[in-house]
Amino acid sequence: MTDTPLILFNSLTRAREQFRPINDGEARVYTCGPTVYNYQHIGNMRAYVFADTLGRVLSWKGYKLTHVINITDVGHLTSDADAGDDKMEKAASESGRSAWDIAKYYTDAYWRDIERLNIRQPAKWSIATEHVEQMIDFAKSIADKHCYELDSGLYFDTSTVPDYGRLARAATDEGESRIDPVEDKRHQTDFAIWRKTPEGETRQMEWDSPWGRGAPGWHLECSVMSKMYLGETFDIHTGGIDHREIHHPNEIAQNQAHSCSADTGANIWMHNNFLVDRGGKMSKSAGEFLTLQVLVDKGVHPLAYRLMCLQAHYRSELEFTFENLIAALTRLKRMVMTVVQLREETEPAERCTHPRLREMLDAFGAAVSDDLNTPKALTHLDDILALKKIDRAEKLAAIAEADAVLGLNLLTLERADLRMRPVDADIEEDEVEHQLDLRAEAKMNKNFPAADAIRNMLADKGVEIMDGDPLRWEWRIDA
Repeated sequence: MTDTPLILFNSLTRAREQFRPINDGEARVYTCGPTVYNYQHIGNMRAYVFADTLGRVLSWKGYKLTHVINITDVGHLTSDADAGDDKMEKAASESGRSAWDIAKYYTDAYWRDIERLNIRQPAKWSIATEHVEQMIDFAKSIADKHCYELDSGLYFDTSTVPDYGRLARAATDEGESRIDPVEDKRHQTDFAIWRKTPEGETRQMEWDSPWGRGAPGWHLECSVMSKMYLGETFDIHTGGIDHREIHHPNEIAQNQAHSCSADTGANIWMHNNFLVDRGGKMSKSAGEFLTLQVLVDKGVHPLAYRLMCLQAHYRSELEFTFENLIAALTRLKRMVMTVVQLREETEPAERCTHPRLREMLDAFGAAVSDDLNTPKALTHLDDILALKKIDRAEKLAAIAEADAVLGLNLLTLERADLRMRPVDADIEEDEVEHQLDLRAEAKMNKNFPAADAIRNMLADKGVEIMDGDPLRWEWRIDA
């Protein structure tokens, strides 16, 4: 931890601001979570690596962190522009399974990805369908002054709150102009608070309300659950940059209506930029899309993807290529090799006190305090790893301190952990080891043709032999 002030970019003001918590020594953070109608693609997961990094920095700087992430299992429509079918209902119809079963299956899948990326558990996973009663109460409290009813549901009148769309800067960024029209809406930007089930239809997820049987709008849940667990006003709200255009402005409008003030709900709004895939497989609407499991199936450890995310600033677009991912995996392997060698020689000191290492950790701390500048922080970690002729126990303690922020598990990973079998490999690891033993025996007997034949056979099966290395071999990962 350093005394360097924490500077964060506030999307609301489009300015860098010093973090000043509402309550001294505490940090309350809300993160918009996934809609669990399908697997999360790796672009989705970048948002949670970012939010986790923010939480780790806050903890590292000594704040008592309360982090809430919601699970959207109802209310999110197939268009983020507040139109179309409910994603859960549509997935249920297409799969023949119940919406509840789909929600559970994909929530569990998301939580597995969270664990594999070493993302810390929040203080609370807030499930939307467990809070519908509170959503109805919230809607009732603002309905008279801020809403109107149509045949399709209860709509929020955005003209009733001050400076609507300020977060998206709709006038210049073309934010809310993407909202699809609904017949008889008063304003194009108005949005649904409660959606009535159409007459003659039955939804799998529907509840009774003063406006008829139906389901809450997507935007309602985050206003309700953030206030329920973090208070009327809390410190930081995070999400992907796509939320900055519609979802979060609508949240803010609801928050202002509920508080009867210009209070947006959070003091700082933070958004990570997109992960861009030029190959076009980042969108679920394309059918096949890139998930963390796809990377694992290719033989890439999930923490290589985490490192790839950290190598770019969270507010910058990050281009995904397998070449970039494999380069991050190679960098992670080098880090782990250095730490493993140190761990073989000593245990980490209880705390790093060495003046040179403390100086380098201060530089690391200044980087992460500068709007989470993880690319620069990683260069300072590289400097620590490369430092020679210094107490090894102190060096390990310094690495552990930095890794508490980066979350790469550097003090627990083994080199072999990063050697993950590609799903299409047609040889098992035990057989690889057996063949390497046969090759070593052939070389000892000077039967070099036999040794070369084994090398070639393993190469054909995607195995790279590393003579003289205790690990002996690696899987070849094809981009």
